[in-house]
Formats: sequence, C-alpha cells, structure tokens
Amino acid sequence: MRYTLPEEFHVFGFSSDLLAWYDSQKRDLPWRINRDPYRVWVSEIMLQQTRVETVKPYYMNFMEKFPTVQALAEAPEDEVLKAWEGLGYYSRVRNLQTAAREVQANYGGIVPDTPEEIRTLKGVGPYTAGAILSIAYEKPEPAVDGNVMRVFSRLLYLTDDIAKPATRIKIEHLVRQVIPEGRAGDFNQALMELGAIVCTPRSPQCLTCPVFDYCIARREGVQEELPNKGKAKPPRPVHMQVALIVRDGAVLINKRPEQGLLAGMWEFPMVETEVDREAAKKDLLTQQMQERFGVEVEVREMQGEVQHTFSHLQWNMQVWLCDWIEGEELPPTARFAAVEELDAYTFPVAHHKIKAMLHR
Repeated sequence: MRYTLPEEFHVFGFSSDLLAWYDSQKRDLPWRINRDPYRVWVSEIMLQQTRVETVKPYYMNFMEKFPTVQALAEAPEDEVLKAWEGLGYYSRVRNLQTAAREVQANYGGIVPDTPEEIRTLKGVGPYTAGAILSIAYEKPEPAVDGNVMRVFSRLLYLTDDIAKPATRIKIEHLVRQVIPEGRAGDFNQALMELGAIVCTPRSPQCLTCPVFDYCIARREGVQEELPNKGKAKPPRPVHMQVALIVRDGAVLINKRPEQGLLAGMWEFPMVETEVDREAAKKDLLTQQMQERFGVEVEVREMQGEVQHTFSHLQWNMQVWLCDWIEGEELPPTARFAAVEELDAYTFPVAHHKIKAMLHR
C-alpha cells in the first residue's frame, strides 16, 4: 500500500528547518564523532530501550575493548557479556556478537551497505538497518524508532496505534518521502533528536520546536494525546526465593541455561514459589537446594526483598541467608566463589542488589 504526505505539506521547508536546528543544537555524543559503520551499529544496539546518559560510558568502554568487528567476533562471550553488564536486555549483545562473526566470515569484517544484506544479520531489524545505512553510508533509508513514531504521529496527526507493525511500515513510507538527498544520516538523527529533547512523550516543548509550523496535531491542540499507544499488558508477577549459601567465605552461584531469559549469566540459586508462610518457604528452599545442587543447608533469616521488572515479568525476590552443612559434588553449572571475586562474574541487574547484601 502506498502512503502519501498531505498535499499541503512542504517537504523542502520541513527538512531544511529541521536540519538547520540539528546543526546548531545537536548533542555532543561519542558515537557521532566517527561514522564508522561498526561504531554506529554498536551505539544503535546499545541505545535500544536504554537512556543516552546510561549508554555513554558503556559505549566508550565497549569500543576500547572491542574496537573492530574482528575484535568483537573473536572475543570470548564471557568477556563481551561482562562489558555489557548493567545495560540489560542481554540478547542484544549476544545477537551483536553473532552478527559480527557473520560479518567477519562473510564480508571480510566490512559491515554490508545494502538493505538486503544488512537485514540478514542477527538482531538487525528495520530500524537498526536504516540507522547504519543512513548514518554510515548516506543511503536514503528511514530509521524509525519510538521517537520518530511520536514525532510523525503528531506532525501528521496520525491516530494509528504505534504498537502495531502496520503503523511502523506506514511511518517508514512517510519518512522515506522527506529524507533529503545527501544528508540522510543527519536527517534521521535530527528526527530522533527532536523526539528525544523537544517532542517528548509528556509536555512537548512546542514553542521551541523548529518545525512548529508544520505540525498538524499542535495546530489542532491534540499533541499531548498522541501517539496512540494502545494498551500494554502489565508485567506478570513472579515470586522468587533466593538462597545465599555461604561456606568458608565463599557463596554458591549458578550459571543460567544458554537459552532463554538472561541466558548464560550467573545468579544466586532461586526457586519460584507461590507459598506465603515463612516456614513453607524455608522448607522449599532446603528441599530444592538438595535436589538441584546436592547440598544440605540451614535456611536462616531473610536478608531483604528485591524487585526487578522486565518487559513481561516482575520478579519479587526474597533473599535468605543459608549456612552450608554438607554436600555432594556440585553440578557443572554451579560453583562456590569467593565473595571478593564475585565482580569477575557477569550477574544480571536483578542480582546486583542481592550481591551487595553479602558486604553488609
């Protein structure tokens, strides 16, 4: 289906005003210093669902450790995960490394410069492909993220639900029609910048907006009602009992399966439970530690409660200090690690607060 701009929409004026604003107001960000496609790629993956200020130090550290496609492709996965620790959504970096290996093997370490080839890489969807192609290669490809969908929903008074794939496709068609020749990368970044600092989700700064005159929603006074986000499902609560099993200054940790949520990361042993009584929780922990790890423990007092929310789950964790009494040989995924050496292991953010409890 062909989507077209309103007849009265002034494409050249819009793009010119937006780019003039971007040239004078753009933020000084480390990934804008160099338009190398690999560096652009890493930054765009990091910025997915993560704030700019959070990403900055991670990006600098990651690029220092893995400055090229080859360096990332050949790095041990544990080192890559450790460099990503704290950013969350770890499937992003696993896909990034897998794709880097594909680029190294199939393209000699050069990031592909066509939509057809780049979209075959693991974890590279329409947005990431558009960002790399436009910013690094100046290809006139749209890069439509949440900021751009919000800007265009207001700009053209679009009431389509932005959670639906059809809406993204529609906005991609519309953006493609306004990308100026020769400045595709700057234009896409300008749209994203506008959404990030002016056309914000709440209380948009319309009076300082460089494209104020082109915005239909502002003209109609409905800018704060857009975009239409539909109704998101709340995360499902899951109740966990966490065991801090201490033996001679070391604590038991376990590596998660290589597939699924937080794959391959280290954690303190956890048990999902629906029981409410404290005695029942202690009994369940004791039983599960025996069955899963072959260790007999005495569950002592609760150290505290920690909550962590994923996009679809909310972990409500109660943390119990446990004394090791005796045990058999641990399974291959488990080990006792000295408390002072825990920083060498990659833990999910959900367990960082639990780790801190050991230093009380």
